[in-house]
Amino acid sequence: MRKIILLITCMFGISVFSQIKVLKNESLVEIGKDNSVGLYKKEDKFTVNYQDLNTSNLNTIRSFSFQNLNGDVAGLYKLILDGFISAPEENIVLELPNDIIELHYEKNYGQPTVQFIQYINKNRKYVGKSQFLTQKQVDKIFGRTNGKYSMYDKPATINQGTATKGTNTASTATPASGGSKKKARK
Repeated sequence: MRKIILLITCMFGISVFSQIKVLKNESLVEIGKDNSVGLYKKEDKFTVNYQDLNTSNLNTIRSFSFQNLNGDVAGLYKLILDGFISAPEENIVLELPNDIIELHYEKNYGQPTVQFIQYINKNRKYVGKSQFLTQKQVDKIFGRTNGKYSMYDKPATINQGTATKGTNTASTATPASGGSKKKARK
């Protein structure tokens, strides 16, 4: 009787574990990461993940995403670097499809740093904040130190039937920097 119960128990245990399948997520590619902030690419969408320092639970990971239309990833990188060179008087405000992002510049120990401030779902009530990043950390996150920045412009393979038109992306947004002056591009 004991052997039969042991055999049934083993069979039940094997059948339970055989229901779990491990799926590979090969389409998610890490462009760069430093500490708790990282930039990832999945098909034609770029996502910035960060640990939210604005919550009491330090395990909260937040993210914001946008598509790389008209070189938006390189444009965001250049915008951040320009803020290191000439710190804006006010936060630079960016409107993404689902969120509003502010680039907050501050000097920490005499070194210029930037912080992502995210208004989740464009609601000023729900705010997420990343750690302060130095220019070296931003270079690492945007793949400048490992050469993965070349993946910005690689076209994603999209089926003709699944492409959608009229999607709101970061490229349609105009950065507002409060009262700061705009520089002419050369």
